[in-house]
Amino acid sequence: MSSTIAAFGRSGGRLTVGGVPVDRLAERVGGTPFFAYDRALLTARVDQVRSVLPAAVELGYAVKANPMPAVVQHLSGLVDALDVASAGEMRTALDTTIPAQRISFAGPGKTDAELRQAVAAGVTIEMESAGEAARVIAAGERLGLRPQVAVRVNPDFAVKGSGMRMGGGPQQFGVDCEQVPALLKDLAAADLDVLGLHIFAGSQCLDADILCQAQRNTVDLALRLAEAAPEPFRYLNLGGGFGIPYFDGDRPLDLRPISDNLAALLADRIRPRLPRARVAVELGRYLVGECGVYVTRVVDRKESRGTTYLVVDGGLHHQLAASGNFGQVIRRNYPLAVGTRMDQEAAGKVTVVGSLCTPLDLLGDKVALPHAEPGDLIVVFQAGAYGLTASPTAFLSHPAPAEVLV
Repeated sequence: MSSTIAAFGRSGGRLTVGGVPVDRLAERVGGTPFFAYDRALLTARVDQVRSVLPAAVELGYAVKANPMPAVVQHLSGLVDALDVASAGEMRTALDTTIPAQRISFAGPGKTDAELRQAVAAGVTIEMESAGEAARVIAAGERLGLRPQVAVRVNPDFAVKGSGMRMGGGPQQFGVDCEQVPALLKDLAAADLDVLGLHIFAGSQCLDADILCQAQRNTVDLALRLAEAAPEPFRYLNLGGGFGIPYFDGDRPLDLRPISDNLAALLADRIRPRLPRARVAVELGRYLVGECGVYVTRVVDRKESRGTTYLVVDGGLHHQLAASGNFGQVIRRNYPLAVGTRMDQEAAGKVTVVGSLCTPLDLLGDKVALPHAEPGDLIVVFQAGAYGLTASPTAFLSHPAPAEVLV
């Protein structure tokens, strides 16, 4: 059994989430499919990160990874800040105990209405372009408020080995770093509270050495840009990019070298040059990804020309990532289990497919599982991040799944 599956408990041959057997949880929810997130695992993951990060480094949660209000509420009591990517996420964040000034709003394409909402709320707007900066200034003038802002930077480097590159080359994200000095000069003449920078170069990296180098490059760039700032920066968001293992052969990320690297950067480079700056890392997937499961029920078992299919009542419309259609170049299986037969050995290989009329609706291809029949529950792991809200829920008009925090 993989460490991912082992993190969840078992009772009487059944998987448990938050101590509740998965079949009982299905009755509590009212049916399948559903997502379930384990509250204790969320807390433990934040505690793990806190235990190794330097005390002076703040920890933020990227709400886009899992914006379920109950999850955000729970994490708001454990982290220092929240990052949002839409007005909807901003409303969820503002309902928590996190102060508005510790909520940052990033992402391209913010509308004028969203910018006015952010200015009115007092959140930090991480501006993605000179045009957006002009619209923020206009929003502040219209409302008679002084916007709190930071500049999101498109760095001149990328994180090699990351699942998704967010920096280097042309990007819709952030201001090209060579354009930042001129923008900072222009912003100094406006009625803005310019806090500092957000630099995020890539996501889903499992190599600590690569992440350490990216952090060094990020700090080097931030300090170069600080020379062009009219006032010393008071905020430096180093991004995240911490990955989690999804597939056979993936090794969990070793946080200790990253912690040591951050401590050295703080002591030797950041504090001497930016003594007042809040330094933050912003994690999403790493905090929530391994703490959630997607549960779906077998409705049919069939044989077709030598292949055994388990047809379930869920599918890619709820869990697009597990189907391989969300960023995978070569499709590989997420960890799967028969949640109602955890004490049984694999009886052979089966292919788990969803209820949609497309061959793309594939949750597990030739997976070794115990013998399962209609009524059994299939559990897809690593479902705590980029699950429901990253999936085409309207496709073929099936009902939306429930979400529960246990």
